[in-house]
Amino acid sequence: MIPLSVAPNLIQQVYDRILESIVDHTLAPGHRIRQHELAEQLGVSRQPVSHALHLLHKQGLVVESGRKGFQVSPLDPAHIRQLYEVRSALDGLAARLSAARVSVDAAGRSALEAALAAGDAIDERTPLAELIAPDAAFHQALYRLSGNPAIEEMAAPQWPHMRRSMAAVLTIADYRARAWAEHKTIAERVLAGDAAGADAAAQKHALTAGQTTEDRLRSLQKVA
Repeated sequence: MIPLSVAPNLIQQVYDRILESIVDHTLAPGHRIRQHELAEQLGVSRQPVSHALHLLHKQGLVVESGRKGFQVSPLDPAHIRQLYEVRSALDGLAARLSAARVSVDAAGRSALEAALAAGDAIDERTPLAELIAPDAAFHQALYRLSGNPAIEEMAAPQWPHMRRSMAAVLTIADYRARAWAEHKTIAERVLAGDAAGADAAAQKHALTAGQTTEDRLRSLQKVA
């Protein structure tokens, strides 16, 4: 990991860097975290690392391991599917509301189109972190276009868990292509003002993603 510059928001920087490493599996599930090693890698003292790890612990992204130690939380396949089930309801609502107001929110419409275009730019050489970020950005653009900030506020705490589970499936070319095809369907229905169609497409996408991710995580656990 690249050392960080000293700044007033150092704890947030450390938190963000560790979170990125958990999401892209640089710090894999079950990895034992040694605070002094992280501090050395990031070029900071142990204090901001300790604060950041306690924030991640509150989110369930790391768990206690031994005396004052932490390790990256394991991925629970069933729990991930359950998160997607909840997200399907939020995504359906976001898509329905977005379709109803897309004609009056030019900036939101442009943001959704830009997020879709970013996904189209993905190819087989795209690094894992750059596969996950556009996927999340598409859904965030949908949330914002909905005009209801409570949707994003409710979904945000669970996205780190879902983002790190995406690492298991987005490296599969067939799934990646299918996921972006489903994104296009959602966007097309939103942009056409088809509220019911957008709702149905968004819910189906989230439920399919949840089941596929659960199945993939279970298969990886068997191999391990």
